[in-house]
Amino acid sequence: MPAETMQMLMSFGWIVLTFVIFYFVLIRPQKKREKEEKAMLNALKVGDNVVTIGGITGKIVSIKDDLLVIETGADRVKLNFQRWAIRSVEEKKA
Repeated sequence: MPAETMQMLMSFGWIVLTFVIFYFVLIRPQKKREKEEKAMLNALKVGDNVVTIGGITGKIVSIKDDLLVIETGADRVKLNFQRWAIRSVEEKKA
């Protein structure tokens, strides 16, 4: 009887260990990336140079709730984007 109990505990232990590994390898890093992305989107301000998920680069000229107006190109074309469509903020060049 004790041998069967130990074998069941070992099987259960491997299942728990597998879930712990999945948490630290997959779930935790994903939540960290989501948190960083949300902070970046909330910190957007007029004058930031941004890149959209479609690869369009431009400068934010106005923000109203979740709608951003981005000015891009030499012709100063203005495009409207949702806040979630921003992939990254470009670093300011000194």
